Amino acid sequence: MIPMVDLKRQYHALKSEVDAALSDVLESTQFILGKNVSKLEEEISAYHGLAHAIGVANGTDALLLALRALEIKAGDEVITTPFTFIATAEVIALLNAVPVFVDICPDTFNLDCSQIEKKITSKTKAIIPVHLFGHPAEMDLVMEIARKYNLKVVEDCAQAFGAKYRGQKVGTIGDAGCFSFFPSKNLGGYGDGGMVITKHKDIAEKIRILRNHGSSTRYHHLLVGYNSRLDEIQAAVLCVKLKRIDEYNEARRHNAAIYCAAIKKKEIVLPSVSPGCEHVYHQFTIRTKNRDALASALGQKGIASAIYYPVPLHHQQAFFNMYHLDVVLPQAETCTKEVLSLPMFPELEEEEIKFIASVINKGF
Repeated sequence: MIPMVDLKRQYHALKSEVDAALSDVLESTQFILGKNVSKLEEEISAYHGLAHAIGVANGTDALLLALRALEIKAGDEVITTPFTFIATAEVIALLNAVPVFVDICPDTFNLDCSQIEKKITSKTKAIIPVHLFGHPAEMDLVMEIARKYNLKVVEDCAQAFGAKYRGQKVGTIGDAGCFSFFPSKNLGGYGDGGMVITKHKDIAEKIRILRNHGSSTRYHHLLVGYNSRLDEIQAAVLCVKLKRIDEYNEARRHNAAIYCAAIKKKEIVLPSVSPGCEHVYHQFTIRTKNRDALASALGQKGIASAIYYPVPLHHQQAFFNMYHLDVVLPQAETCTKEVLSLPMFPELEEEEIKFIASVINKGF
């Protein structure tokens, strides 16, 4: 069996270091906002060249707290993509704001920025570009539009830790960058975790208060906040892995290159990389009109695959119930019928990739 991701291979390679880090946390008995959280925040801040990094409970909370810190409120409109995990738009709805969906570019699966302006109204307050599957969104155009209309920009970097856009790491371009440390992510913990990075001191200070029940001084609450603190055990694991993130991302790019060279079947549309972008391949996602038949053929050979995503967000019942959406987004709708993600992780072996490619090449 070739899984989508094999976390055990990575753990075994790091076992002595991870076990020591976990043992240190257990011996310290300091499990909430301890030295490892502070260390991870400092190291991720330095990695991105920004002044502030704030650990939170998960990637969804990272987005939610960033929007709260930017004062997105009920009735505000936030432009984003319909082709992403629900969390991106879910946080907009949780604030009683309104997600406004813009269609995608079928080659990168990211926001088609040429369509953003036509969706802007007097209620538009922010844009959430998603660096989907590890490919950076077209941030120059996003920022140009944001400046023109005085909009905030929150980058959803949940799948793109370490990716670069024109030499600049994603998450450092907008007002805030939001990360998930879900175990399968490029930088993944052993449970949930997330982080917000920002160059703005006021945003950072507000998020630090919001993550801790709206408090900066114990039992004195400035805001109605959340219980959203990155725990010490996850931070300890992430500190071990962060030292290797560039190595892991390079291994993913290497594996993607092997896939692209080995898959010969003409009807398969391989991932593309836009000029000036450095992809980190959280997913290796192909397209084919015979997606279901391919998934079945792979499964018969013990090869995992996954559909990210089978239903675009503007077709999700939850959003229809809230907003009565009536919008047609043809590129996103087509992609949901054709995309298939293949196994991708740093420890994936060349022989495994070539076997997967051979199954695809034989037909289905």
